Amino acid sequence: MNKTTILTAIIVCSVACGMFSCKKTAQTSTKIVFDSIVVKEQIPLLETNDTTLPFADVKVSFIYPTKFGNQEDLARLQQIFIGTFFNDLHIDNLSPKEAVDAYIADYKEEYKKLSNTYYDEKSRLPKDETPMWYWYYMYNSNKMMFQNDSLLSYAVEYSDYTGGAHGSHRVTYVNIDLGDLVTISEEDIFVPNYKKPLTDVIINHLMTQHNVTVPDSLINIGFFNIDEIYPNNNFWLDDKGIHYAYNQYEIAPYAMGVIDVNIPYEDLSAILKPDNVIQKFFPKKENQ
Repeated sequence: MNKTTILTAIIVCSVACGMFSCKKTAQTSTKIVFDSIVVKEQIPLLETNDTTLPFADVKVSFIYPTKFGNQEDLARLQQIFIGTFFNDLHIDNLSPKEAVDAYIADYKEEYKKLSNTYYDEKSRLPKDETPMWYWYYMYNSNKMMFQNDSLLSYAVEYSDYTGGAHGSHRVTYVNIDLGDLVTISEEDIFVPNYKKPLTDVIINHLMTQHNVTVPDSLINIGFFNIDEIYPNNNFWLDDKGIHYAYNQYEIAPYAMGVIDVNIPYEDLSAILKPDNVIQKFFPKKENQ
C-alpha cells in the first residue's frame, strides 16, 4: 500500500521534469484541445478460438491533448499525460498511440504467461470444472475534473482483476500548472511542517462525513488505525478546495471503496503558503 503511494508520487513528480526543462515556456495559447484513443479487446489466454476458455477483457480509454501552446509545450503536456496514465516512465516519450499499443502489448504478454499453469491447475479440479480465476479484466480511463487558464486537474481510474476473491479499483489524481507545465504536489501548496496540521484537518472532515465526534469512532465504522490516516499526495484542485482520495485498503477495507475527503480552502488557510494556490490559480476568487 505505502510502496504504491510512494511510487505514484515519484512518477507524477518525475514526468513533469523528465526530458524537458521545468522552467516556464512561452505559450501561444492556454486553450487545450483533446482527443481520445479507445481500445476494447478480449485477449485469449490460450492459442485457441474457443470463447468458453479464459480471456482477459481489456478496455482502455485515454483522453490526451492534441493542441496546446507551441509544439514544445504540447510535447511536454502529452508526456505528463502518458506518464501518469500508464504509470510507466519507460513509455512516456512515445506518441499517445504508440504508448497505448505498448501498454496493451505488455499486458498481453504478462497475461499469456499464465497459460503455463492453467492446465496444471485445471487437472486438480473435478472433471468439467474450470479455474475461474483465469478470467481477468483491466479497465483504464481518465477524465478531466477541473480546468481554467492556469490549472488542469484530472483523474486516472484503474480497475482490474488478477485472480483472488475480487477485483480492485483505484483512482490517481494529477494537477498540472499550465504556466510552468509541471505537476503540483503538497509541497507546492503548503508551508513546511504541514503534515500534522493537515492530517488533523483531514481526520476532522472524515469525522464530519461519518457523523462521529472523536477520531477513534472512525475505527468503529471500519477505518484502520487512525495513525494510518495522513496526507497521501493524491488530490485534485478546483476553485472550491482540495479533494483528497484514499484508495481501497489504504485507510479502510476493500468494501468501503475509494474514500473522498473534500476540504474547502478556508479550512486550510493556516497552512497554505503565502503565495498559495488560491492566489496563483484562482485570483478572481481571492479578490472577492
